[in-house]
Amino acid sequence: MSVTSVNPANHSTNEYYLTRQSQMESNVRSYPRKLPLAIAKALGCWVTDVEGTEYLDCLAGAGTLALGHNHPAVVQSIQDTLASGLPLHTLDLTTPLKDAFTEALLSHMPGGQEEYCLQFCGPTGADGTEAAIKLAKTYTGRSSVISFSGGYHGMTHGSLAMTGNLSAKNAVNGLMPGVQFMPYPHEYRCPLGIGGEAGVDALTYYFENFIEDVESGVTKPAAVILEAIQGEGGVVTAPIKWLKKIREVTEKHNIVLILDEVQAGFARSGKMFAFEHAGIEPDVIVMSKAVGGGLPLAVLAIKRKFDAWQPAGHTGTFRGNQLAMGTGLVVLKTIKEQNLAQNAQERGEFLQAELKKLAVEFPCIGNVRGRGLMIGIEIVDERQEKDRLGAYPADSQLAAAVQAACFDNKLLLEKGGRGGTVIRLLCPLIITQEECVEVIARFKKAVAEALVAVRGA
Repeated sequence: MSVTSVNPANHSTNEYYLTRQSQMESNVRSYPRKLPLAIAKALGCWVTDVEGTEYLDCLAGAGTLALGHNHPAVVQSIQDTLASGLPLHTLDLTTPLKDAFTEALLSHMPGGQEEYCLQFCGPTGADGTEAAIKLAKTYTGRSSVISFSGGYHGMTHGSLAMTGNLSAKNAVNGLMPGVQFMPYPHEYRCPLGIGGEAGVDALTYYFENFIEDVESGVTKPAAVILEAIQGEGGVVTAPIKWLKKIREVTEKHNIVLILDEVQAGFARSGKMFAFEHAGIEPDVIVMSKAVGGGLPLAVLAIKRKFDAWQPAGHTGTFRGNQLAMGTGLVVLKTIKEQNLAQNAQERGEFLQAELKKLAVEFPCIGNVRGRGLMIGIEIVDERQEKDRLGAYPADSQLAAAVQAACFDNKLLLEKGGRGGTVIRLLCPLIITQEECVEVIARFKKAVAEALVAVRGA
């Protein structure tokens, strides 16, 4: 069927637009395959498709929309910026708006402007991680990087090399060399097969010994990059003692510690940044998604001693996105004025508590985890034998059916983790208690329906 042969009378259907999308766009598109709708409008935590159906959105642009869709203050910021006469594109030339945004963002860094400076990158988190690694190599004169299994840092050559998931890597040869992966602690599936505090202690010791062992076989790296809460990896939260040890060891050996806060940052975890739960100070913080208030922007916060760039050492045409700085400024102000970190914490605690109750009713919910409004629900096959730590095998077929049933129940969410077996909630920070109750009701119904569809019971 050609693009022009679709019946114009069907313009009001999702099928019409999805068919046209499949005809005009590459096979690389992913979300429409799992969430088959065409969006007509959205507000807050709600999305309306072209057929007039409303959905409760717990995806929120993969965590980008901290204030939900079309927040009045964000819309007003865009209108004000357009009316101000400011250029929309300034490279890295400054403006009064950029100045205000820079000052506001720096105020949220540990030690503030005295400790950190900002670098504006291209508009994606991947470009931010690329810039961070280049800076670490420039500063240290070393070439290798330590990353962690389950981590996600983007899809460009360098960032993909540091990403744990193999599905995208297997098709691409010649990624950035010199990346050494190490195991990341996991409360439900300990990579060492130990589990509990003993597993955390072993991984903490292993990292320190690996860096300091003169027979480890790996030269000292330029950087260690990690997420304090792994997002795409299945909402895996780093233990505090492990993060503290990594900070201690990297500081001792002058290794640049890079915290990727692209998804977990901006109050999603219940604190402004997820690393704050451990009370540490990274050398470089990578920010994107929510930092631009829903518009494309990526920023590094760099401890001043590590700012080893020469002028134009890392550039990007769209690093001067004035609309994104305006909307980002509004997001920062709103998070602070409305104490959205506390809302994320309280709503997240409620959701986790209710989900753990559902796990009693539905044993296919093997593990509920996360912090704040970054929650993972691991779907398992409880009919099979448990492993040595008491965890059931993951059930990717059922997880996919749960996501599909959620969509049928007008609840938008995504999967992640190994084999796509972790249902992920990334609700807007403004979500209300009533909306959280509705999330649980729809999710419960979806799990029951998915069990019938897959297992017949």
